[in-house]
Parts: sequence; structure tokens; C-alpha cells
Amino acid sequence: MKVYRNISGILLLDKPAGISSNRALQLAKRLYGAAKAGHTGSLDPLATGLLPICFGEATKVASYLLGSRKAYAAACRLGTTTTTDDAEGEIVQARSVPELDAAAIESALAGLRGHSVQIPPAYSAIKQGGVALYKRARRGEDVQVPPREVEVHRLELESRDGDVLHLRVECGSGTYVRSLARDLGERLGCGAHLTALRREWVEPFREQVMHTLDELESVFATAGTVALDRLLLPVEAGVGALPALPLDAEQVRRLRHGQRFALPDLGPMPLGRALDGQGRLVALVRLDPDGTVVVVRGFAAAE
Repeated sequence: MKVYRNISGILLLDKPAGISSNRALQLAKRLYGAAKAGHTGSLDPLATGLLPICFGEATKVASYLLGSRKAYAAACRLGTTTTTDDAEGEIVQARSVPELDAAAIESALAGLRGHSVQIPPAYSAIKQGGVALYKRARRGEDVQVPPREVEVHRLELESRDGDVLHLRVECGSGTYVRSLARDLGERLGCGAHLTALRREWVEPFREQVMHTLDELESVFATAGTVALDRLLLPVEAGVGALPALPLDAEQVRRLRHGQRFALPDLGPMPLGRALDGQGRLVALVRLDPDGTVVVVRGFAAAE
């Protein structure tokens, strides 16, 4: 019987194409022998790139990563639309691609930047009545996709190869790049669908190295779980952008026992990181207007 380990940390997985995010999670979880794991922000099977996987105590910060800004390299083909808005779906319509110069493409891209209301793909993991939309769509149901507000920080044409546009995208949580490709095609009058997508970073992980499943398997085969564990980022890395609140040993003890205390000189703080004397994460906290420290999310003491 396999024994699972109570390990904590964040793995920056470079997800391969062809498998779901949940499948990638399960493969990584099995390699690490982790008792608890979750991923932050699904990638479609077609997509590759950064999929942060949280083990153990790091699952408590996953919800904060889900709302983070993300960057993608994307490719879309003009002239055809599909049922899924990407290359995995069936072609719905084919249209001729008009003569498009750089100015026309830029004008269409500009209209998709900033705050807008986007209609996600019918084939998506969004749930209605507890059922994912893609399951309803596969059953042939008439799927009405609710629009959502999104923010696109950057949307630029990097290059063009015939009818294929290579794009650079930076966006907020909940934005579907498939929908951007679809809407861009409509603005250009010919339709389009996504043909490739790679997530390059997710805040706050902009510079760190990603690890492929093949690399993880090789490390495990040659050096075991100790070497695998060295590839994990600490839990603190997931919330490093939050203000730090260093605490002394007595304050840490009181915090861990659910006791409130005040730090009136600091004033209010919506969310911060309470750290012990070694800089380890004790809890996510808020400071009320009177300086009272209130635990939002506590973390187990490091072993």
C-alpha cells in the first residue's frame, strides 16, 4: 500500500500538450507521493506552459494565485471558426480572409484591450447547476454561456505567417484566450480560432524555472524524492507580494493559539504575511483599524 507524504511547497510545472490540467496534477502528485495537492488555473489540453501545483500547506494559497495576472504566447488561424474556439473543435464556418494590413490588425487588437465583457467558450469548465458547460455542450444541449468582465493588459501582434497570427497576451483572471482569438476574428471579418497556446508566467512567478514531467521523472529515477523536493518553492513564494509582518516568538505563539493582539502603530492592513523570526509563514492576517491582528488563514508550523 502506497504511503503518501505530508509535503508542502509549490511546483512550477511545465504542462505538456495533450493532457488536462487535472491529469498533469495527478501525475505530479504521484511522483511526489504527496498526500494533498491542487493546481491553480486550468490549462486546456491543447495548451502548454506554467501550471503552478500546490502541495500540502501551499493549497491554502492557491485561491490567491487564481486571481493573478498571466502571460501567454498564442497563435490563431484566421478564416475558420470552431465549436470550441480552438483547433480541437469541429469547424463551424470557413470564410475568406480579406486583405489585412498591420493597421487593420492593430485596430482590431486595440478594441479587445482593457476592461470588457467577454463570452467564454461553450466548451469550458465553467459550471452551471453543478455541471461543467463542456459536458452540457457534448450532450448536445443548448448552452447559454454567461458573459463575464475581464481585463486584457496587453494584446499585441508579434508576427504573422500567412493566415496565422502570433500574439502576445497578458490578462487577468477569468480571461479566455480562445475567446480573444474568436472575437479578434470577428472584428477582422473572417473568423478565427486558437491553434496554439503557451502560458509563460503567472504572478508572482515571472522569472522562476519551470519543470517538465519528463524532467521530474528523470530526477526521481536517478536521485529520488529528496532531489524532487529541492525543486519545490516554499509556500511563502506564493504570497510574496503581500506586505510582511514580522512577529516575535510570543506573538507567534498567541497567533497559533487563536489569540488576538494589537499592533496599533501599524494601522489597518487588508491582507499581509505574518512571519516568525526565521521568516517562515505563520498566517495570512489582516490588521483592523485599531491594529488588531486577525488571522485570515493559518499555516501549520514547519517541521
